[in-house]
Amino acid sequence: MSRDTPTVRVRGLVVPELLLHLLQHGAWRHPGEEALARTMPWFEDELDFLATVHDMERESRALDHLVEEETTAQTFSFVRGSSTAPVSLPRLDVDKAFFVAVAKHAGDDTAVALDYRTNALDPRVVASDIWTEPSRVNWRVVAPTFSSLVSELGILLGDGPGIA
Repeated sequence: MSRDTPTVRVRGLVVPELLLHLLQHGAWRHPGEEALARTMPWFEDELDFLATVHDMERESRALDHLVEEETTAQTFSFVRGSSTAPVSLPRLDVDKAFFVAVAKHAGDDTAVALDYRTNALDPRVVASDIWTEPSRVNWRVVAPTFSSLVSELGILLGDGPGIA
């Protein structure tokens, strides 16, 4: 991060500078169904891109509650990897992730998250998959980094050129 940019955290994780920039300019928003279908072809639910760091923090608080109940944690493939051995996909380590987009309709129980297990400054992006194996939620890679997702989705900053 640049020296003049304060460190912003969600669930103790540093929010990528690119995401902060997109949020500040109102550019972190739904890119359209066609763009999402290219990056997440398995994903069927409508998504709400969370427009503020506060929204991301609020929505991600559910991770702490859901991981505590064993049946729910197994259903949603949530684990707390920092208290045991490191975990990998298709499970989501709730201590190293937060939501950046959630299901538009309550009860759909799907989300897109930044997954900090691979990179602390430019985390990979994962999304839930309830369609491939309906008996449980699996987490799948959407993009190897947040910055690559922004590029793949064609997210632009206002009327100017793309920032990816």
